[in-house]
Amino acid sequence: MELLNLGILAHVDAGKTSLTERLLYAAGVIDEVGSVDDGNTQTDSLALERQRAITIKTAVASFRLGDLTVNLIDTPGHPDFIAEVERALSVLDGAVLVVSAVEGVQAQTRVLMRTLQRLRIPTLIFVNKLDRRGAQYDGVLEQLAAKLTPHLVAMGEATDLGTPEAAFKPILQDDVLLDILTEHDDDLLRRYVDGVQIDLPAALAAQTQRAIVHPVYFGSAITGAGTTALVDGIRELLPRAPRTDEAPLDGTVFKVERGPAGEKIAYVRMFAGTAHVRDRVRYGDTHGKITALEVIGNDSGIGNEAITSKAIRAGQIGRLWGLSDIRIGDAITDPGTGPGNDTPHRRPVHAFSPPTLETVIKPRRPSDKGNLQVALTQLAEQDPLINLRHDDLRQETSVSLYGEVQKEVIESTLATDYGIAVDFRETTTIHIERIVGTGHAVEFNKKDGNPFLATVGLRVEPAPVGAGVSYELDVELGSMPYAFMKAVEESVRETLQQGLYGWEIPDAHVVMTHSGYSARQSHAHAVFDKSMSSTAGDFRFLTPLVLMAALQEAGTAVHEPMHRFRLEIPTDTTRAVLATLARLRAIPQVPALAAETSTLEGEVPAAAVHELEQQLPALTRGEGVLESAFERYQPVSGPVPRRPRTDHDPLNRREYLLHVQRRV
Repeated sequence: MELLNLGILAHVDAGKTSLTERLLYAAGVIDEVGSVDDGNTQTDSLALERQRAITIKTAVASFRLGDLTVNLIDTPGHPDFIAEVERALSVLDGAVLVVSAVEGVQAQTRVLMRTLQRLRIPTLIFVNKLDRRGAQYDGVLEQLAAKLTPHLVAMGEATDLGTPEAAFKPILQDDVLLDILTEHDDDLLRRYVDGVQIDLPAALAAQTQRAIVHPVYFGSAITGAGTTALVDGIRELLPRAPRTDEAPLDGTVFKVERGPAGEKIAYVRMFAGTAHVRDRVRYGDTHGKITALEVIGNDSGIGNEAITSKAIRAGQIGRLWGLSDIRIGDAITDPGTGPGNDTPHRRPVHAFSPPTLETVIKPRRPSDKGNLQVALTQLAEQDPLINLRHDDLRQETSVSLYGEVQKEVIESTLATDYGIAVDFRETTTIHIERIVGTGHAVEFNKKDGNPFLATVGLRVEPAPVGAGVSYELDVELGSMPYAFMKAVEESVRETLQQGLYGWEIPDAHVVMTHSGYSARQSHAHAVFDKSMSSTAGDFRFLTPLVLMAALQEAGTAVHEPMHRFRLEIPTDTTRAVLATLARLRAIPQVPALAAETSTLEGEVPAAAVHELEQQLPALTRGEGVLESAFERYQPVSGPVPRRPRTDHDPLNRREYLLHVQRRV
């Protein structure tokens, strides 16, 4: 049995969940096509998904096309849930990108297509809603070529556009197809010139599977028009999942959920090898035993139900039990392999930027405070880009976000699944700090008011953007016990979560320059005396003081996130839009002016993107299209924003010592 793991991607309301329903219906999996508006679709299972008619969580269903089993992965289209899309992309063999024949190419369509091309995922394009009033054929093809990729192959013609009788007739003209294919294949061109007979369908399939060209189909998921041709394209043009059952084990976890008893269930795509029940596997930095597993789309599992199995093989998608510490993105490998998530079988992940917004979340009932912490921790397990920040001093928790809709999802999930009603504060922007220069500080054991039995010296230096935090020893490794060395490094990494202004310092090089401790001592004929001997706690408490002193000498600068934007607006509205961009502190480039539609590109602070989205319809009579994505961080101009600290503030030595010594 051959396998194909197929992703369905689109912008909001392009109709991809409806297309999923149509494909399942055509394959005989369901008896009638579900309706997004009626809330009875197979893949939208969350209450909020049905209520808002959008997909939030990646859903997997399965159907057969002859001897081919297709695992159909329906992904979110709303940009607030781009992390779900990212995880789905890492497990795909091919994709169908859905575009509306009425609205055409949207900003989110471009983001998705660029990512598909970067990851070299073979992609078919399905232009949906051919039966809707205002549907276009030539206009949409021109948009696809201009805004997505010029390497398109129109697989037929559309008739009766904008009517219930709209249809798609598969037609391929050999001369046109030959021109497109030979443009990317010199060997094919040479064979044609030499008069060799060319198998054009095979050549089209080969270039599609290499993500060189993209076949385009038109149709309607509601009426079923064009879906038969699309199914043929899926079967004939997209690649099969490699079946390397005997190779070393290699799988990727792309989703984690909780079962009825609170147990973790890991959704995994197996790229190579075979895993059995009771096998011991490596994941992340630890090991565990698979206690049960289910396979989606095996010989008997069709639909969105997984079937209990004894093994999961290369190419399959399944659910694993027993791996208690599993996280999204973990690699499933043989026990003997080393840590790390890099293998030749899998595509890279993290194709999208992290969230740049956060908000404080509080329970409406004070008695729910403990339960809220547990619930948020479980939600963060399911979405690793939802970062939690606990403030023990103020008894508050902050959660990171992509956008405002994500608040509704979190609120609905907490109310429905956990019975916890919550409120949010106003959303704020997440800044970072970057080290400006080099700083050094040292505290010596039993000297200059150091109350801890420890000597720690640290030097901090700037690091390249994206390098992360590196830690180096400029002292002998054996100069003190390993537990003390480890305590210093762990405390350094934890302290850098809050710099001089309270923001994270993501990139830094830290060198330990001095070390010292009081050896284990005791009174005569007595037990170990803490007052005379160093412990790991001495180093954990002293390190933040030393590191902050070094940072003060080096200095840090607060940076804000910037988004690159692209605006398509009516030319006569350019002046008003430019004025708004200036007020929002955007940095536009020279406009590309045209007779009717003009293009503006540039950078805008992430904090202003939401306001720009809200004002754009009024500024452009509803015709403006905004595309934006995180680009970089730049130094803040004007007043420097501060973030309330959640630690005991090692910048205030007196208060810090009072707090930590009271804890001791």
